[in-house]
This record gives sequence, C-alpha cells and structure tokens, in this order.
Amino acid sequence: ETAPNYPIACAGSLLGIALSGSGSFPVGKVDFLSLYPLNFEEFLMANQEMMLVRYLHQIHMASSISDAMKIKLINYLRTYYLTGGMPEVVATWIRTKDWEEVDRIQQSILDGYELDFAKHAPSKDFPKLTAIWKSIPGQLARDNSKFIFSRVKKGWRAKDLEDALGWLEAAGLVYKVCKVELALTPLSSYADQLYFKLYMADIGLLRRMAGLSVKSIFDPDHGYREFKGALAENYVLNQLMAQGLNPPYFWRSGNKAEVDYIVELDGLVIPIEVKAERNVQAKSLAEYRKTFEPEIAVRTSRRALSDGEVAGIPLYLISMFSQLIRRKREGQTE
Repeated sequence: ETAPNYPIACAGSLLGIALSGSGSFPVGKVDFLSLYPLNFEEFLMANQEMMLVRYLHQIHMASSISDAMKIKLINYLRTYYLTGGMPEVVATWIRTKDWEEVDRIQQSILDGYELDFAKHAPSKDFPKLTAIWKSIPGQLARDNSKFIFSRVKKGWRAKDLEDALGWLEAAGLVYKVCKVELALTPLSSYADQLYFKLYMADIGLLRRMAGLSVKSIFDPDHGYREFKGALAENYVLNQLMAQGLNPPYFWRSGNKAEVDYIVELDGLVIPIEVKAERNVQAKSLAEYRKTFEPEIAVRTSRRALSDGEVAGIPLYLISMFSQLIRRKREGQTE
C-alpha cells in the first residue's frame, strides 16, 4: 500500500488465511485467482497426450469414440483415480512410475496439512479439525453419505464442530455439497445448509486416506465395492469445481430418490447422476425428471457417449462437461 508502483504476485495456501487472526488487507487492490488440483484433461496434458486432448476438444454429444481410444482413456482414468491432481504427485508418477513413491508423496501432503492445522489453528480447535478431516472417507463409505457430526467423535455435536468445518471449507481442503428439495434457480435459495455431504478437494488424497491400494483400482474383481460410488462422486465433483461450477448441490426427495449433483450452467439447472461402472439402472433420475422436467439431464458412467433423453457423458469426459452441454444446446437451437 505504501509502494503501489510495485506489482507483486504471490502464491500460497488458503489455510493460513482461513485460520489467521485479524490484520490489515489492501482491499480493492488485489486480484484473486483460484487454483485447483489438475483436472483429468490437465492430467492428460501432463502425460504429454496433447494430440488426445485436441481430439477430445472436437467431440460433441453425437460423436463416436473408437474402442482403442476408450481403452486408453479408461486406463488413464484409473491412473488418475490413484494419483489425483496434486502437481507434485502427478510429477512423481510421470517421473518414476513408482506407486510406492506416489503413496509416499501423498502421505507427506496429508501429514503437512495436519501440521498446518497445528500451526494456524487455536490449540482448542486442532483436535476438531483433525477429527473432521480424518472422518471424511468413513462418512462417504456409508450408504447414507450425509455428513453426521456425531460420527466424527462420540458425544460431539454440530455446534461443537461447525467452526472447524467452516475453516476446512474456507481453506479449500473440503467441499460441502448441500441438499436441495426444489431444483429451481437460483439453487442457493433452496439449499439446506444443515443437510450436506463432505468431499475432499482431491481424489488422489481421498484414495490415499481411505487406504485403497493400486490393485483395488486396476483389478475390477478386487473388493472395494462399498467405496467405489463415493470415489466416483468425489472425482466428478473435483472436475465440476475445476470448471467453475461451484457450489453444486444434490437433490433428495424424502427417502425415495436422490440425484448426486445439481448444477447451474448458463441459467439452466442440470441434474447429474454418477455411476461408478457401466450399470446405470436407477430410479432417482427418472423421478427427478418426472418432477421437474429439466431441459437437459446427464448421467456419467463408464458407458460410451450418448445423446438420448438422458445425455450420457463418460467419466473420462466429465472434465469437459460445460463444453459438451453448450454444444448440445447449440445443436438444439439450430
């Protein structure tokens, strides 16, 4: 402020800001840029797959992708489930192709976060931050993945943990996805802030924290069935957030139907159902469509790209969700 003739560029974690005490700030003189872990498209770029990325940018909903290309993309997707998008982790994998080294770097990042909690948080709040942080994989693994405060630690209630949860959210380490019962614009007007799910900002760190092995991702017969859906949901959320589609919501109607994500894109409310594999049988999206009659509904899974009543976007293309939906709408208005 005293030397405005010097432009300054800074980079840093949000954690120190979220947990810092009061202080002066040059209001109106700072431009902010939010950085996320590499999304799947950027992961392909990091692996020097520029021709593949250029090819994907030409795709629209009616495109046909060859079997060879699908296999390649699915293999990269499985690798991304393991590495996630943290730059040092991705660089380590590309350089070494050593999964033990990838696990070591991810654990180092997780340990570093906890050390940051101890550095920045008041001592009385440190146990709450770490308890919430470590509870996320277990909370997501349950059939009803609504975040339940009493499962963080027996006897703890929402009022005991809300501040700590708010810090983790402000630091960009977790994403809070709230429920809406009315899928109308603006979605924020219909959000239930007390009924939510909690996800991690990076799928690779979630995988590491949950203790999932390399074999569990690459071997379809290896048992991690209970967590497969949660991992796919976290992956899709990470891709949506990187496209600026935040905050998403999820829709729930009583106890009979639930759609994983509801997003707003160009003023349009779009439901997204997430399926971890090729089986896409479910009644929830049909119930949603019957209730709200959306212009566009999306299902993402391991199935091929399709442009039917429900648009099918493969998991390996969900990082291009906005582009595909806009091209679909342009085609509908021509």
